[in-house]
This record gives sequence, C-alpha cells and structure tokens, in this order.
Amino acid sequence: MFIGHFGLGLAARKIDSTPSLGTLFLATQFIDLLWPLLLLVGLEKVEIDPGNTAFTPLNFSHYPISHGFLSVLIWSVLFGLVYYLFKKNLKSSLLLGMLVMSHWMLDLITHRPDLPLLPWSEVKVGFGMWNSIGLTMLVESGIFLGGAYLYLKNSRAVNRKGTIGFWGLLLLLGVIYILNVFGDPPPSGQAIAIVGMAQWLIVFWAYWLDKHRLPIP
Repeated sequence: MFIGHFGLGLAARKIDSTPSLGTLFLATQFIDLLWPLLLLVGLEKVEIDPGNTAFTPLNFSHYPISHGFLSVLIWSVLFGLVYYLFKKNLKSSLLLGMLVMSHWMLDLITHRPDLPLLPWSEVKVGFGMWNSIGLTMLVESGIFLGGAYLYLKNSRAVNRKGTIGFWGLLLLLGVIYILNVFGDPPPSGQAIAIVGMAQWLIVFWAYWLDKHRLPIP
C-alpha cells in the first residue's frame, strides 16, 4: 500500500475537520515514516528480491518495531495520546490513533505473510493481495480516489493555491505510485530508506495545503 494510506487520510477529513490534513497524513503514514529511520540505523532490514511478490521486489525481512502488530498498536495509542495532551480533543485523538492502526490493517491485506504479530515471535501474517498487480491497483486506486473525492467535497479552496495545490498533490502521489509499480527495483536497502524519508515532503505539502483550503461544515 502507498496511495491507499493517503486515501484514508483524505477521507478522514469528512469525519473530523479539526486535525490538519498534514496531521492526518502523518497518522496514516506514521509507521512508514518511522521505518526508513530504523533502516538507516540498522534496527530493521529489507532486501531486494525481484519476484518476492508480483507487485514489489522488496522482501521485508525484519521490521518488528515499525510493522509488528503489537508495536503498531502501541504507536497508535502513543500518537493519539500525544495529540490529546496538546489539543485536548478526544474525538480527534481517537481518530488519529485509529488511522495509525489502519496502516497495519491495510498492509495485512496486501502483504504476503511478513508482518510480525509480536516482536519476539516468528509468527507472521499477510493475505498476499500483492500477488496480483491488477487487483492491488484496483483496490488501492479505489481507496485513494474515494478519499480524494470526500476531501474535495468537504473542503473548499480559498485561493488558487488551494486548488492547484490539491490537484498537484494528487498528481504527485499518482506519479510516485506508477513509478513504484512499473519502475526498476531500487539498488539497495539504504536507497529505499533515503527515498522513504522523502515522504515527509508530502506531509509538509499537506500542512501547507490546509492553509489554503477551509472545511465545509
């Protein structure tokens, strides 16, 4: 999953217009923003393995801190708690915690059995939708387009930046997605980590975009 996670962040704006779109993106992508950092410091591992699944050449061989079920559950609680301590908004805090957890649930559907349940256990799960490129793209694109529609219907641009920024964000995410699916395999795990850190630019873009769009009551 990639744009599917962002699709949930866009859709969540219909549920609660209080958090910025940047915060919603930060929640939905939190464990994928944490993962590159853990790769760089050597706490988690990924290998280039063309044919690992039809959809991706990556073999996620060790990532219990960022993508283990128990770990993600803890990250979800901590994310919601930190937001509550700053904003004192229980509804938004619960939503953000659920969005962090939603990342693991969507990954459960797409990944082959490589998601660890517990950091100390060898039991791994995954339903393997990545074994079908067509099905994966259909489902993920549907989530993304549905989320974009809901965000568009529940916000309005206050200037041209709000309009251009929105469609530019969708275009950027779409191009990155196509390149991920049909581009050449990355050269190394370190290269994946460096590119993965660039996802922060999408989060910052979303924060900027929200300054030029207002929620529709």
